[in-house]
Amino acid sequence: MEELPPVLTCKPPGRLARAVKEAWSVSLSLAFPMLPSMSAAAAGEEARSILGLAMPMILTGLLLYLRSMISMLFLGRLGGLALAGGSLAIGFANITGYSVLSGLAMGMEPICGQAFGAGHYELLGVTMQRTVLLLVAAAVPIGGLWMHMRPLLLLCGQDVGIAAVAETYILSSLPDLLLQAFLHPVRIYLRTQSINLPLTVCAALAIALHLPINYVLVSVLGHGIRGVAFASVLANLNFLLLLLGYILVKGVHKRTGGFVFSAESFRGWGELVSLALPSCVSVCLEWWWYEIMILLCGLLANPQATVASMGILIQTTSLIYIFPSSLGFGVSTRVSNELGANRAERAGRAATVGLMLGFAFGGVASAFAYMVRGSWAGMFTADPAIITLTASVLPILGACELGNCPQTAGCGVLRGSARPKDAASINLRSFYLVGTPVALVLAFWFHYDFQGLWLGLLAAQAACMVRMLLVIGRTDWAAEAKRAQQLAGAGAVTVAVDTKPSSGKR
Repeated sequence: MEELPPVLTCKPPGRLARAVKEAWSVSLSLAFPMLPSMSAAAAGEEARSILGLAMPMILTGLLLYLRSMISMLFLGRLGGLALAGGSLAIGFANITGYSVLSGLAMGMEPICGQAFGAGHYELLGVTMQRTVLLLVAAAVPIGGLWMHMRPLLLLCGQDVGIAAVAETYILSSLPDLLLQAFLHPVRIYLRTQSINLPLTVCAALAIALHLPINYVLVSVLGHGIRGVAFASVLANLNFLLLLLGYILVKGVHKRTGGFVFSAESFRGWGELVSLALPSCVSVCLEWWWYEIMILLCGLLANPQATVASMGILIQTTSLIYIFPSSLGFGVSTRVSNELGANRAERAGRAATVGLMLGFAFGGVASAFAYMVRGSWAGMFTADPAIITLTASVLPILGACELGNCPQTAGCGVLRGSARPKDAASINLRSFYLVGTPVALVLAFWFHYDFQGLWLGLLAAQAACMVRMLLVIGRTDWAAEAKRAQQLAGAGAVTVAVDTKPSSGKR
């Protein structure tokens, strides 16, 4: 068996260690300026509020992850070519389509969250409508790109057979672009009102139908890879219809004008676009970095083993990411609602407690990665080279989560306070000006190979976390609350809505 590259074990000199410790202490004091004055009772109450929002979203994320695993299972049953082509199509769709739509949709999050906190409920419906129109407009050129996927893949040197299968999969997925243009805004519309449990229930019902739909389309009707792709489309369609049904039955839309399209939907796009574009950049910068890592694996000493190991590790990070991302959504909702209600101190408290929970999540994720390092890869493959390679990197992945979880919670703070430009700037500098050079130098210059790429990610996550802590620690929450009143008030519209609160438990 090929000898694996060594793991970095050197300890920093005494001066460097002291400097790192001092810098860390300064970062913590800047990140948690309210900590000394916050009572344990207040912190506990805020933690319960955030976790109460995050837990249903964690369950929703796990259900959606299960859906992707079901799709991969049926792709694998179709053979190696179908699995390779389907995986390539999914990666292409993520890079060129889903990441873009997801990022653009996040532009509505601070507007809706702050408007809800300020009691400007009518703005939620109009913002959702504007976001749907924005995403539909973005889906048109994305769809055109997908229709020309095959020649683009061949231009990049991909295998002809794999490219043909990938084209079949992605063309069958075209309706999903339109569904995502509605699904993302509807989910954010509900989430910013703290309506999270129905999201979980609707996702569970949609996933319960996903397995039999796959079986019928693929195994019974014999539609092959088209059946797998269309089953995913139907899963999102069912999810969307269930959410819309809940909104109508419970009357959530009555005080927000969610389904009352008017001329206002086509005006006042300035605030939305100014938040949507940097949000999109921020999401794509981080998402694309992982795809670049996969490409770099093909240049390493044992590309077959490293690419396979990278696939396992990416699946692992996707699973772990469900937890901090759900925490980030909860933090964003709490911060935006409190800023909209002009409660600056409570917004700062939510940010501080959210970051503390991020550190706790990071510790748990790191411990999990370390404990399963010897057995995790065996769940995916029997190849000893892949198992050994994955086991050598899982501790580094765990260390990455020590930075990733707090910085993901920090992204929620920045989204909730309508500062996506800061998040985009942090991701650009951390992943491309720090992480990429470190990964390239360690992997190819110092010959740390596959481990070098992950050490580059570790450097990126550490830089991202420290920068995030500094930016949040310097926040003037009184000024942010004042800005929130302007943001929530600037989009205020006159819509004929029923302001009576909807009945029923959420």
